Amino acid sequence: MVRRQTGERRKGVKPRTVNGVTNTVRAVLNKAWKDWEWIDRIPKFRMLPEPKRRIRFITREEAERLLKQLPEHLRRMAIFALETGLRRANVTGLRWNQLDLERRIAWIHPDEAKARKAIAVPLSRTAIAVIRECLGQHEEFVFTYKDKRVMLTCTNAWANACKRANIEDFRWHDLRHTWASWHVQDGTPLHVLQELGGWESSEMVRKYAHLTTEHLASWVERHEGLRIGDRSALVTSFTYSA
Repeated sequence: MVRRQTGERRKGVKPRTVNGVTNTVRAVLNKAWKDWEWIDRIPKFRMLPEPKRRIRFITREEAERLLKQLPEHLRRMAIFALETGLRRANVTGLRWNQLDLERRIAWIHPDEAKARKAIAVPLSRTAIAVIRECLGQHEEFVFTYKDKRVMLTCTNAWANACKRANIEDFRWHDLRHTWASWHVQDGTPLHVLQELGGWESSEMVRKYAHLTTEHLASWVERHEGLRIGDRSALVTSFTYSA
């Protein structure tokens, strides 16, 4: 297995891909050992170190600049992604039968979700407005271009729009990072964000925790540090002594 990993790395395969295959092989062998008793033991596996996942997000001002530069069909999709946090495939594949405009909800079916669990997505007023712009354009799909479903988003039009907006190293999936980052900065609890984003584990959400300290502020005040009655007088004495 080590030789196999080394060979794949020489071919330029990413460590994450190699580790995914390794985990699959390990799961099969573990089943053969514990449940089926086909083998007496399983070998040890060495996982390859993986780089930390990239988190790239933009400010609201940058987002406005970008949206102004995008062609209309991509602009609508980008706004919807920024409002819902949905992955690209869920946006490009969104069908009218997945929407309830009266209840302001979109449904992502289990077979369309990364975690293979159904997701109910609350829709903001802005998201609803974007959807209403698309009414009557296509019988099945919400977001279309020239009467066809949009399949690609990272096109020359996207790259040129980013360039004109003076935004570098920004991919379509970074719209989801931006949505999550804005939520955390606005005070949305991580467990709520996890449910909104359809993440299976809390670890996937904790990568955004560094963007805010509001959830820690109350604990700092509760701790108080030095337990002195008149803390304002203490601060004054420090000021004068300095």
